[in-house]
Amino acid sequence: MKITIIGAGNVGASCASLLAQKDIVKKIVLLDIREKFSEGKSLDISQMLSIMESNTEIIGSNNYYKSKNSEIIIITCGVPRKPGMSRDDLINTNAEIISFVTKKSIFLSPKAKFIIVSNPLDVMAYVSYMTAKIDSSRIIGMAGILDSTRYRFFLSKKINVSPIDIQSLLLGGHGDTMVPLYRYTSVSGIPIKEFLSEEENDIIIDKTKKGGEEIVNLLGTSAWMAPSASVVKIVESILKDSKRIFSCSAFLTGQYGLKNLFLGVPVILGKSGIEKIVELRLNQKENNLLKKSADHVLNMISKLDKFD
Repeated sequence: MKITIIGAGNVGASCASLLAQKDIVKKIVLLDIREKFSEGKSLDISQMLSIMESNTEIIGSNNYYKSKNSEIIIITCGVPRKPGMSRDDLINTNAEIISFVTKKSIFLSPKAKFIIVSNPLDVMAYVSYMTAKIDSSRIIGMAGILDSTRYRFFLSKKINVSPIDIQSLLLGGHGDTMVPLYRYTSVSGIPIKEFLSEEENDIIIDKTKKGGEEIVNLLGTSAWMAPSASVVKIVESILKDSKRIFSCSAFLTGQYGLKNLFLGVPVILGKSGIEKIVELRLNQKENNLLKKSADHVLNMISKLDKFD
């Protein structure tokens, strides 16, 4: 069982570390264009694994042939956000990178599933899909899991309960147009309306939307630990064929009345990737917000330069 992570920066290295500690993968290949960089990162992680009682092998390289016949390809590479930048500002620079690494990867691992982490995430998932020319069930954008876990964190602080007991779903694009689902949020089965009003919840949603931006302003670069943990959840669900339901960026072909774009929706994850898109019965307000989010993603797609 081999998994390749493309990009050995903060997100890529953290993904490798967290995944290796799970001891559910035989080999992880950490690829980076910078010679010796991924080798150093992989060596550091490898020297930790005996303490964690993991037998996972980690190989660092800048040679794509090391990734041959990977079951899952995790794409984390690209230019990260800096203070004052939005995810949208990265669109064409990162589209070229994602197209290039997808083409190299699908040639060497034609049966692989792809997990996209690079921003703007929904558009980069679309770029990878258009480049790979494979079934859309094998292209998964990590977005909703991260947005949901940020929401659960802020919500737990507001109502003073453990975030572990909060169940939630956030739909739509990864960013300012994410769609809160107040009606589908609960605490150990208790509807969230028993703890706070929809207006109070909207304030929490606004904090969630700015969660990544706050980290960028504090650190000068994008977050990496929470995104990496979100990726590991997706990998676990695929490898264990566990049929977990998560919100991920998936290619829509008419679901929710939308098509020809990647957008955050509830999906069932299993050994083949996205096994089913779950369609919720949204009310008018929720539908309008989801349509607005979809329009934003489609607008970004329209701004893509031609890529080979």
